[in-house]
Amino acid sequence: MFVRAAQRAARRDPGAVVWAAIVTVVYMGATIGEAVGRIGQPGRMMTLAANMFAGRFDVGPLTRMNDIVVVGGRNYEAISPGPVIPYLLFVPFHALWVPAHWIIPAVLGAVAAGLALPLARRYGPEGPAAYWLAALGAFGTLLLTQACLGNFYYLAQVEAVLFTFVALIEWRGKRRPWLLALAFALAGLARPTLLLAAVPFGLVLIYESRDRLHVALTYLVPLAGSVALMGLFDFVRFGSPLETGYGISRISDILAERRQQGLFSLGHLPDNVRLLVAGAFSLRSRFPYLVPDPNGTSLLLTSPALLMALLAGLRDRAVQVLWVAAAIVALPVLLYYGYGGPVTYGYRYALDFIPFLFALSAIGARRHFAAIEKIAIVLSILFVSYGLLWGRLG
Repeated sequence: MFVRAAQRAARRDPGAVVWAAIVTVVYMGATIGEAVGRIGQPGRMMTLAANMFAGRFDVGPLTRMNDIVVVGGRNYEAISPGPVIPYLLFVPFHALWVPAHWIIPAVLGAVAAGLALPLARRYGPEGPAAYWLAALGAFGTLLLTQACLGNFYYLAQVEAVLFTFVALIEWRGKRRPWLLALAFALAGLARPTLLLAAVPFGLVLIYESRDRLHVALTYLVPLAGSVALMGLFDFVRFGSPLETGYGISRISDILAERRQQGLFSLGHLPDNVRLLVAGAFSLRSRFPYLVPDPNGTSLLLTSPALLMALLAGLRDRAVQVLWVAAAIVALPVLLYYGYGGPVTYGYRYALDFIPFLFALSAIGARRHFAAIEKIAIVLSILFVSYGLLWGRLG
């Protein structure tokens, strides 16, 4: 039955099948290229998942203490629950413990990249332009580098993009309150900033509904569940549902000095905005020659095609919701002490709000999509691909 359904779907939309094949080959191929020669011991998330099966939430003895909170002589990772959840599926399969930290982000990243096409079709122009836009979402944003480098920190961004894409597709479709909220709730388990994005979408959804009370309750339940799960995860580790661990974890001296101003502070804003807008490459004499700033590289360099978002304007309500969501999610990112997500190629934390910019870019492409937009997409793909080269050789 499944095979027949897949065959019918392929006949109806062969372009989508080809797109899925391209995404799978690129993401799996890039991941294999990065993984060769780097397969070592099970990572921290795999250790944490195995310990959770045994009723513990620590990550065991460590030689590297960055982002670790020591409570009662045990080491706990300062991280949201989202990234560890997929690892729980691998606990019964000991042979997969080592490659799990490559498999999980690559698979989830490929799924997210695959969703770039239906998202582009929902928001952007029809025809070949949709595939250009899908290429931007899949290969011209940092989703590619975060999915293929086998890092559990990056997995949080991959999950957030995946579920935000689901939310955005649903928003342009049936707008089922429970599914829209569930998508944001799952994105929030990975990156809590995405829970903020649920606010403008929820307000519009409730305002436009005939049965506002029912819609509000249906919408709030998944979000409340996400907040409760995060609080429980923090309570069993740190003794308080309000203690995430990020304010008390062991970090580098440079970041510790910045954190003294607060996890979120206006004092961090100038550096973060500078990196997001003007963080540049430097040069060196050996290959690869371009050296990205480890604290963050300008989004205008790594994904210049997202400037198409400006073409979307501000007049339409659907556009306004996307802009508000992007701004409300970007605010805590820019106030955070951790720069753009060191040590990472590009401005990693921007992936929290890039899905909204991507949807806006697709809307903007309806107004104008010509050679300059195609060039910008090609440049985005080249600069993002350079991040894989840098991750391997830098």
